[in-house]
Amino acid sequence: MVAQEKSEKVKYWAKRLECPVDEDAGYHNTFWCNRDLIPIPPDRQTWNWQGYAGYWIVAGINTTAWTSGSSLLSLGLSVPQSMGVVVGVALIAAIIAVIAGWPGSHQHLGFTVLCRASWGMRGGFWPVLNRIMTAIIWLGIQMYWGGQAIKIILGALIGPKFVHLTNTLPESANVDTASLISFFVFIVIFLPTLMVPPEKLQTPFRITFVMVTCTMFGILGWAISAANGPGKLINTPATKHGAVLSWNAVYGLQSIVGSQASGCLGQSDWTRYARTPNAALFGQAVTAPIAICVTAICGILITSASATIYDQYVWNPFELLLLIQQESLTAGARAGTFFAGLGFLCSQLALCIVLNCVSAGMDLAALCPKWINIRRGSYLLTVIAIAICPWNYVAKPTTFITVLSGWSVFLSPMTGIVVSDYFLVRKRQYYLGDLYTANSSSAYWYTFGFNWRGFLAWVMGLWPVLPGFARAIQGVQTGNGWDHLYDITYFYGFFVASLTYWACHTAFPAPKQTGSSPFVLAEHVQMLEAEGRRRSDSLEPVDVQPAKYEV
Repeated sequence: MVAQEKSEKVKYWAKRLECPVDEDAGYHNTFWCNRDLIPIPPDRQTWNWQGYAGYWIVAGINTTAWTSGSSLLSLGLSVPQSMGVVVGVALIAAIIAVIAGWPGSHQHLGFTVLCRASWGMRGGFWPVLNRIMTAIIWLGIQMYWGGQAIKIILGALIGPKFVHLTNTLPESANVDTASLISFFVFIVIFLPTLMVPPEKLQTPFRITFVMVTCTMFGILGWAISAANGPGKLINTPATKHGAVLSWNAVYGLQSIVGSQASGCLGQSDWTRYARTPNAALFGQAVTAPIAICVTAICGILITSASATIYDQYVWNPFELLLLIQQESLTAGARAGTFFAGLGFLCSQLALCIVLNCVSAGMDLAALCPKWINIRRGSYLLTVIAIAICPWNYVAKPTTFITVLSGWSVFLSPMTGIVVSDYFLVRKRQYYLGDLYTANSSSAYWYTFGFNWRGFLAWVMGLWPVLPGFARAIQGVQTGNGWDHLYDITYFYGFFVASLTYWACHTAFPAPKQTGSSPFVLAEHVQMLEAEGRRRSDSLEPVDVQPAKYEV
């Protein structure tokens, strides 16, 4: 009797905690489907070209682009050569964003569901788990820098008492008291923003894009004015020459492109909200490369000019603002750092949502769609990201961060597979209902839910670069063939995986490989029919026609 009561309670709470379902929906919650996994219906397709332009300005003005000059100069390139590489990065990232986001804007499907077509209904969990793992670490790091923005703001408001606050934590903590306080203040501000659904984020992103753009150019104007010019760094010649310089430039190009890999890989997670099929193109093809290039140029000029003022090169903008407060707390310095910190605070809030929470929240939703949606997944992701104590990875970079920075080794073949599946294999068509059907009747069930072609393509795009990857982690590169192959790892993985995947499907075609059908959830139809029979037995009228819509 007690066991039965417990079972009834479990069933009750399991039902109560299920994700919400829209009224008159053409779906219900299953282990493969919920509101955030289905093709986005027309009433949620709200993003226009202005929204995507703002999205890419927010995504482009970040610390990766800001400090890209540092990475390239350390490889021995001059400033003009570095900017040439950055232009190449911007154009390549734009192309990848367009092709990776195309299925989303035309089929209104996210990366999580697209993986089911290329990897199989069960195999699709593998790329999803990869993204979740990386998203946890990067979200934690982005939240740490958000905490540093709070630290700048509090230092400007409170003054010397906070700027020079005594650290009560041991050195082994890898974080000081002021930074820890600021981190949790950022969390308190950040958590409510996760309540805003992705389709309603355009206006906040517009505000953020204005604030972060003004902040960047404001710091640039201050630095050049205070230094009476751009400084000496821009005239620094190349320190490497010949083949070494060429290979370093190639490595710098692919490594920075690789740092954009996760965002490009998950473009469909955002383009599926597009109001029109081409709404995202201007942001991806025009705004994205401009934002990346301008940010890199500003980063170099600000660092060069500030070195004239403080006699040290500070590439990270957060550390630069904190240095300003350490050196001077005049009224002007406090006002300037306050508004700059506010701009970066808005930027970090947006970046945490754009690059991590929405995509990874959807990935987590795929693991348990009945009870996890994007919002719940985002909160779960945030809790885990806090638990890993991200300041440990920022304060003392370790081999783990080196591995994480080179994670494009694993992600680039995945990008190639999804792109190849949509454009080359499926001819831009899907049986949409089959993407939510977990049995042999689905076009994407393959062999026990796994598509061996996807896994083979991924391995072929991965294994040749692993020796160079391992050597890079160990710091023992000597410029041999393995090292040079790793220097082009992103391009190698993308093209080899995409071509291998296409070749496998050409030589060994799968059933229903091409063709399309509208979104109709078969299990939902069966449920309605069963409900109809039940009600007809009790003489209750019911309409058992399944709701559906074209995408």
